[in-house]
Amino acid sequence: MSATEAHTVGGDTSVGGVDLKLEVTIIPVSDVDRAKRFYERVGFRLDADDSPLPGLRIVQTTPPGSGTSVNFGIGITTAAPGSAENGLIVSDIEAAHHQIAGRGIAVSDIWHGPPFPVEPDGNTWLVQEVTTRAPVRMNTAETDIPSA
Repeated sequence: MSATEAHTVGGDTSVGGVDLKLEVTIIPVSDVDRAKRFYERVGFRLDADDSPLPGLRIVQTTPPGSGTSVNFGIGITTAAPGSAENGLIVSDIEAAHHQIAGRGIAVSDIWHGPPFPVEPDGNTWLVQEVTTRAPVRMNTAETDIPSA
């Protein structure tokens, strides 16, 4: 069964009557304060920086316009720093590239197609332009991204 078939069978978008929404992703970092400065510089909103217990620090940031936050810190993942691969969806890749580069962030050239560029060090963020979505991929009552 494909992901599309799984999503459309029966029309129910919940599991056992409970909605499943991806709202947080955790990335491993080696220097929490440096990562916090980086994501703030990129333009992510700082939502929290909490240390509720010894050995535990949770920093939560959210990209502008996103319903999903990015968490990092101390004691929240055993993954190796630099091992995350994530994606950001933008409506205009040229404008996003210009804005992020304008903040002094080292970015690659805009790239169109496989194979994926190799990043030897650091967490990877693939920025993808999406201007419309197929109707089976999105519940338009839950998002402001138009369907095709």
